[in-house]
Amino acid sequence: MSNRGVVVDKNFALIGAGGYVAPKHMKAIKDTGNNLVAALDSSDSVGILDSFSFDVDFFTEFERFDRHLASKCAFFGTLQSSAYLPGLR
Repeated sequence: MSNRGVVVDKNFALIGAGGYVAPKHMKAIKDTGNNLVAALDSSDSVGILDSFSFDVDFFTEFERFDRHLASKCAFFGTLQSSAYLPGLR
């Protein structure tokens, strides 16, 4: 049986949801019919998430975000802030 023509929604997680480029990434996720399932930002004033109508779980602490992703099956991630996790450089 062939899978051609079958569209599978992809789940994304976003780090730096309040960042300058984040709205473009959110729009691309939505426009391609995919899902944003979790977002992280150090600031809790990220109203942009509401404008895209995602059913997204939002976090301000990386540890909680990380544990949540283990149960959500996020297939793809996008990092919006290179300075957010300076220990990874």
